[in-house]
Amino acid sequence: MKRAAIYVRVSTTDQQVGLQESELRQFAEQRKWEYQIFTDRGSGAKVNRPALDDLMQRLRRKKFDVLAVWSLDRLARSLQQLLSIAEECKTLGVDLVSLKQSLDTTLPAGRLTFQVLGAVAELEREMLRERVKSGMSQARRAGKHLGRPARRRLGQADIEKIRLLRSQGKERAVSR
Repeated sequence: MKRAAIYVRVSTTDQQVGLQESELRQFAEQRKWEYQIFTDRGSGAKVNRPALDDLMQRLRRKKFDVLAVWSLDRLARSLQQLLSIAEECKTLGVDLVSLKQSLDTTLPAGRLTFQVLGAVAELEREMLRERVKSGMSQARRAGKHLGRPARRRLGQADIEKIRLLRSQGKERAVSR
């Protein structure tokens, strides 16, 4: 029997998760899946979504075989985040189901869609990598220093100042 994590989210606290929850419950019960529901209330743009964070931690601990959502926009706030979650699910061997988009990686056509999402994610990572490399090259050509600033070596005057201040009981002697 598969174990499903059902994730539902509404954008405001006065909205209800009832429709999402009932359709996902019905779907899971038709498939004879055990399930647990995770609910967030508030904007998907918020970085902190406690139920999603908890769900992802449990996925990483292999507590579930399937992640089911009513719609992909309920799960992720951006394409980048969606692709990241999809890639993590794939890596963990967790199937992803979205009722409204008819995405179901427990079925062959859904696995194909999932592989396409993975290819898009890989392309996006490569494009980002190339943009970063290009930007760094341009910055070097413009004479900009990349990375951490070089450490300043202490001169004899600095060392004498440190000794004097320490003898006076002061901990931090030299400011940068």
